[in-house]
Amino acid sequence: MTSVDPTTGRPLAADAIQRVLFVAAKVHVYNIPPLTSNKGYNASTWTNNNNARQIFTARLRILETAEPAPNGGETLQTDIVLEDPSNGALFAAAPYNNTGAVEQVLDSSRFFAVRVVGEGGRKAVLGVGFEERSDAFDFGVSLQEVRKVQGFDNDPPGGGRKHSVRGAVAEKAVEQKDFSLKEGETITVNLGGKARSRRDDGRSSSVSSQAKTSFSIAPPPSASNGGIAMPLLPPPPSAQDVKAERRRSRQHFAPEPELNADLGFNNGEFGEFQ
Repeated sequence: MTSVDPTTGRPLAADAIQRVLFVAAKVHVYNIPPLTSNKGYNASTWTNNNNARQIFTARLRILETAEPAPNGGETLQTDIVLEDPSNGALFAAAPYNNTGAVEQVLDSSRFFAVRVVGEGGRKAVLGVGFEERSDAFDFGVSLQEVRKVQGFDNDPPGGGRKHSVRGAVAEKAVEQKDFSLKEGETITVNLGGKARSRRDDGRSSSVSSQAKTSFSIAPPPSASNGGIAMPLLPPPPSAQDVKAERRRSRQHFAPEPELNADLGFNNGEFGEFQ
């Protein structure tokens, strides 16, 4: 079976490869009114009046197509395809080549505005609503991966590229810089940190000396400087001085002989006791 380009309907080359990135079995398609505000779309205007703007229930797929390029690489494009779930017939296709191709609405995480391209290049904006939030989340993650691969993740809406080139062409586009030293080139290393550390050491030493000076205690004033001289304590007495002092104390308190005679204890006058 020959593969075809979803947006143009032309047959693809025999060695072209198509890969399915995402599939949602059931989504609701809406004919949405024109955008009236720069803020974005609101899904509440699509689903009011009992879903009066719903026009189709489709199967949604994200297709990645890789074709060989004439210069040896390959071109890569991604399309969002809306198909009839019963027979697979194409209903609409939206080339996803910039961030403005799909916009999430302001009031719901399950609805998106998709810019589709029809026969003859005619363009229209259709509303797509998922029944499950998990499917809508997976759809957004798949689109994020496409933006990273094709390189328009940060591009403004409408400013993307039609195709992303990979392989040999992408390798040639990458600029390779040679930082090796050529013949005669030298490297000069400026050791400014040592001088700075020396200056810091000098500053720290001066600060420490100032701190020592500020916290030092001045000596007491001497008598020669007009101050009051503090008396010095005598040295402790030696053992010989202590013994001599005791001996003098005994001699000072010994009773005198004249005192005994006055008290009537003179044996010469009264005789011995019998």
